[in-house]
Amino acid sequence: MMVRRHKRRKFSGRVCEQIVYTVAGGTDPKTSRPKKPRFQTQEEREEFNTRISAAKFAALVNANFSTSSYYSTLTLDTEHEVHTAQEMRRIRDNFYRRMVYRYPEAKIVIVYGRGKSTNRFHLHLITDGIPADALGQLWGLGSVIDCKPLRKHNYYLDENGNKTDHGQDYTALANYLHGHWRKEFGGHRYKASRSCVRPEPEPATEAVRDYSLTRPPVAPRGYILVESRATQYGFLYFKYVWDPKNETRKRTGSRLL
Repeated sequence: MMVRRHKRRKFSGRVCEQIVYTVAGGTDPKTSRPKKPRFQTQEEREEFNTRISAAKFAALVNANFSTSSYYSTLTLDTEHEVHTAQEMRRIRDNFYRRMVYRYPEAKIVIVYGRGKSTNRFHLHLITDGIPADALGQLWGLGSVIDCKPLRKHNYYLDENGNKTDHGQDYTALANYLHGHWRKEFGGHRYKASRSCVRPEPEPATEAVRDYSLTRPPVAPRGYILVESRATQYGFLYFKYVWDPKNETRKRTGSRLL
């Protein structure tokens, strides 16, 4: 059977991800998707689903938040401390409603946390459109700690162990928050406001070159390549970030102009 390769990009804020994958000959690029892997065990399936969930969450964070956004940790005081995930979910949802009522256009992402040594529940959140001093007033159940704007420069280690400036790429923060979820929490790993943009990939196109880790697709204009890898699921993955040197250029929605 003749096979071809397709490529597909997804822009999430200042991050562009591109995958190159194999399809059967004659497959329409507009509707093509990478073939789902076959799993030998339930653990492999769960690992795959966790990776997909983490990637979607990272794209959500990158598409909606910037240096004007705040990352915060909210703790409960002794008077309001709870001991079950169900009680914490009620607190989270009530707090979310207070924020949305006061700031209906704000972008909000909330995840649960639970101290490893103290075993106490808390919340982590990223917000855009809510003043930092307003978070404490809206919370009212304890302390707001570590409330700070997101960084303009985020450094990641490359394959050679060198630090590379990814600019406003918040994937590491997203992965950190995504990893807080435990089965006892139930439900979704995070709660995001409806105002958040949900980035979607562009329609795929046919690969006109024989791409490899040493011959990646050309970076979109204004972006730089920061990661290339062959995945265990049979496709090539390339990551580009908006060149931090170009931060004077304007940004619109989840794409840059």
